[in-house]
Amino acid sequence: MMHAAAARYDMDRFGILFRASPRQSDVMIVAGTLTNKMAPALRKVYDQMPEPRYVLSMGSCANGGGYYHYSYSVVRGCDRIVPVDIYVPGCPPTAEALIYGLLQLQKKINRERSALNWFQRHM
Repeated sequence: MMHAAAARYDMDRFGILFRASPRQSDVMIVAGTLTNKMAPALRKVYDQMPEPRYVLSMGSCANGGGYYHYSYSVVRGCDRIVPVDIYVPGCPPTAEALIYGLLQLQKKINRERSALNWFQRHM
């Protein structure tokens, strides 16, 4: 994830900035294997985010458990804990795939906002 923020890809040009606090962010990127022990913490961080909030699942480990899918301590996909908007495939996903997923999420947000604006004007 950090290589996508480096100078070569420069996510700042798309308006994507990293924030340390969930209270200041609207997108959460779930990366890596999610264990049963970390699932309540993930839900707690998700609940701390302000509305509207979006989740991007990055990599096969977050999408479906990945290599450790059959382990007793692994949650088989973060979508069992939080609602996921965009899935980015790969093990590990490339920087291009992550940026593409973030751009698709931006398009989804713009579509939702334009539909809401249209609905408010015509009702």
